[in-house]
Amino acid sequence: MENIKYAEDYNLSEFLVTASARELNDNETIFAGVGIPTLGALLAKLTHAKNAIIATECGGIGPQPKRIMLGIGDNPGVEDCLIATSLWRLFSDQQRGYFDVGMLGGAQVDKYGNLNSTTIFGDGDYYTPATRLPGSGGANDIASSAKRTLIMIPLQKRRFLERVDYVSSPGYLEGYDSREKVGLSRGGPSSIITNKCIFRFDPVSKEAYLDSVHPGVTVEEVCNEVSWDLKVSLDVKTTEPPTVEQLTLIRMLDPNQLYTGDGLKNITFEKYIDMLENSLLSF
Repeated sequence: MENIKYAEDYNLSEFLVTASARELNDNETIFAGVGIPTLGALLAKLTHAKNAIIATECGGIGPQPKRIMLGIGDNPGVEDCLIATSLWRLFSDQQRGYFDVGMLGGAQVDKYGNLNSTTIFGDGDYYTPATRLPGSGGANDIASSAKRTLIMIPLQKRRFLERVDYVSSPGYLEGYDSREKVGLSRGGPSSIITNKCIFRFDPVSKEAYLDSVHPGVTVEEVCNEVSWDLKVSLDVKTTEPPTVEQLTLIRMLDPNQLYTGDGLKNITFEKYIDMLENSLLSF
C-alpha cells in the first residue's frame, strides 16, 4: 500500500484547492472558472486525473498552462490547448450536456446551492444595493447545463445564507423537484467545498448538509458560520489533508499566492511581468 505523506504547513485556501481537486475524476470534462476552481482542476490533472480535459470560458479546450489565469482572456486559457475555439461554441457544447463538471464560486450561497455573484442588497434592494458585483458571466450557463457542479466558497456567515439576495446561478432553487419544474432537466450542485468543511446535498430534499470537517475544525464552528439550521450527517468525517505532493504543485502553480493568499490584492504590472518571465522555471 502506498505510503502517503501529508503536508503540515498548508493554509486553509490551499486546503480548499486540494479538496476541490479530489472531487474530480479521471477522463471527465471540466468547465472551470477563473481562480480557485481552475487551480483545483489543474491540480487534479497533474495528480490523479491526468486524462481529464479542462475547458476555459475564453474557448480553450484542454489547455496545459504553466501558470494560472488572471482572467478569461489571459493567455494560459489557451496555452498548449487541444482546441482554441470561441466562447460561443464552448457554451453551445455546454448546453448540449457535453461537460461533466462545472466548478463555480460566488459571493453568497444558500442551503439549496443557489449562488449569488450579482448584488448584495444590504438594507437596499436590487436597484439600490449595498454592493454591485460583476454578475454571473458564464456561471449561470454552467450551473444550468453541467451534469454536476462543484461550488467553492470560503465559510463565512455573511456568505452562507438561508436564501441568497439574488440567484445568479441556479442550484436546486426551492429544493425537491423545483429545478426540474423550471426546465433544468439535469445537473445541480454535488458539493460545497469550503476552507473549513465540505457540504453535500440530500438526494430527496436537495438541502445541503455537513458531510466532513477539516482537521482542527469542529461541527459547532461550522454551524456558527451558517445562517440557517444546518443539518449534520450522523457520521461526520474528517477531510483528508493535502499531501506533500499536492501542496508542492499548488505552490508551483500559484507561487505569488494570487488565489491562495493575498497576492491578488498586491499585484502590480511589474510583479505581473516578473510572474510571466519566471512561470516556466517551475515546470
